[in-house]
Order: sequence, then C-alpha cells, then structure tokens
Amino acid sequence: MPIVVHAETHRLSQEEFRETSYQVMGCLFEIHNRFGRLFDEQVYRREVASRCNGVAEVPVEITHAGFQKFLFIDLLVGHGAVFELKAVHALHERHRAQLLQYLMMAELSHGKLVNLRHETVEHEFVNTSLTIADRTAFTICDDEWDGSLPGSAIVRTATEDILRDVGTGLDTNLYEELVAHGLGGDDLVQREVEIVSNGRAICRQKLRHSSSQTHFRFTALDKPSRSRYACHLQRFLNHTSLDGIHWINTTRQEVRFTTLTRSNSGTKRMS
Repeated sequence: MPIVVHAETHRLSQEEFRETSYQVMGCLFEIHNRFGRLFDEQVYRREVASRCNGVAEVPVEITHAGFQKFLFIDLLVGHGAVFELKAVHALHERHRAQLLQYLMMAELSHGKLVNLRHETVEHEFVNTSLTIADRTAFTICDDEWDGSLPGSAIVRTATEDILRDVGTGLDTNLYEELVAHGLGGDDLVQREVEIVSNGRAICRQKLRHSSSQTHFRFTALDKPSRSRYACHLQRFLNHTSLDGIHWINTTRQEVRFTTLTRSNSGTKRMS
C-alpha cells in the first residue's frame, strides 16, 4: 500500500463520531479553561490524548517508487475520529484541506478542526465519503498539452502513475515532491530561474524543473479559478528565462494537463 497509517483505524458511523466528538470536545473545553489559550498545539494535543484514551501524532507513511515521507495526524480517538488541533489567530482553508487530506489518506469519514488560541474554543466538522477507489477514478484532459516540449513525457507519466497509486485530492505540494523524486530529487530538480523586466534581470527564484528550461507545477483549482490562474501563470512565464511550463491541475474527478510556452498568445481561454 502506498499510504499506511501506523495505528488501528476503522470508519465510524455518524452517531459513533458524534458521541466521540462530544467526549473529546468536553475534554478540550476543560483543558482550555484550565491551561488558557497561549500554549503550543502539542501541549493541548498530548493532554487531550491522555484524557480521552486517544493517540497523538499518528504517523501516516507515504511511499511510491522509492519515495518516503511521514505526515502526522494530530489526534485519533476511537480508531476513527480524527482531530486537527490548532493554536492560530484564525482558521484558514489550508487547515480544512489538511484535515481532509488526513481523512482521505486514512480512509476515514469524520473529523473535527479545533482552534484553541481564541478566548472561546473554535471548532468545525470536516467530513468526506470518498474512498481510494473514488479518488483513482478520474478522467484525463490533455487537449492543451504539448508533448513535444522537453520534459513533457516524464512529467505526464510520473503524474499518472502517482495519481493511480495515491489518488487525487491530496496536497499539491506532495504531488510535486513525488514527481521531483522521480526526476532525481529536489537537489537536482530545484534550480534558480532568472526573473526579468524590460530585458533587465531583477532577481532569481527557485523552481522545480522538468528539463533545463521547463518548470512544472500542480494546482487544485475549480474551472473559474483555473481560468484566472492561467492568466497569471502566462505572465509569470513571460517574466522568466524559461521556455515553458508544464501545468497539472487536479480535482477529484479530472486531471488536466496544460502546456504554456512563450508562443501562447496572451492568456489562453481555458475550456
């Protein structure tokens, strides 16, 4: 298996999760009242784990073609309830995406995002019914992909292999790390690119390369956002010394391969 959770897990029903969540949140409210709101996340994480017979910092191992990486679920209670504990100024969409990723990796359905930094505890549910079978049943759109650009074949092959293995819906940086590993690792793949304005070099920026003059990147955007992003990505390319960009956009049901080059006129309309 490319993704292994190093703890016993099983899916909880909605009622089972509700009961577990009620118990855990009661502990968190009491801990918040007693400890206050200024500790680091790990303090709250370990205290509530000890009180609720949970497991803190559960390792999630991702492997693929020699690649290995560990991520850590903040708190697992009752073998199926995932809690992501934060001590931040405000909850952000990336926090919800992080919890959703853990649920999908563990093939679990129910989680809760909790912020302990405020005077009162913030909390919200994050749920998914998606399985690995759902997340590997995607379609491919490649009508704007140029297979002749250097690096095209290896990036596309690596991407399809990875997504068939671990599924869609995960963090885009994880996909970039996996592709970079297949290209020789970040030490080889990450290179500085010259940024230019009016024919003048103004600085350099490090990017992941699929060949000496092509960059690759992943996004997970809906159709309206994808269209806007394409405009900015073309502007970005036009202010670098690159020949082109391999752009892979992943959603739950679709993987879209797009090539941008200096010959792209303006900002292409995205279908």
